[in-house]
Amino acid sequence: MAAAKIKKGDSVVVLSGKDKGKTGTVAKVMPKDGKIVVEGVNIAARHRKPTQQNPQGGIDRFEAPMHLSKVALADPKDGKPTRVRFEEKDGKKVRVAVKSGETIDG
Repeated sequence: MAAAKIKKGDSVVVLSGKDKGKTGTVAKVMPKDGKIVVEGVNIAARHRKPTQQNPQGGIDRFEAPMHLSKVALADPKDGKPTRVRFEEKDGKKVRVAVKSGETIDG
């Protein structure tokens, strides 16, 4: 990923997988791995044995990373998935939603 089309704090729509259609906020971006963590999406469960630190044990639920290609930025106008392009406004490089032409804050 040459330029940061999706950044932390952006609102994204899941395009495929068990959470298809869900929207969430980006919690973490891992550009080297090409992965993204979205709040409330792609929840994984890990069964933990009781230990001295955690004598109860139990099931830990957490947001697992997912591939960047599975999400698209949510259009600021209607919340539907859109692609992103870069334009120069007032000498600054800004992200623009392809569908609506709206500038994406960030």
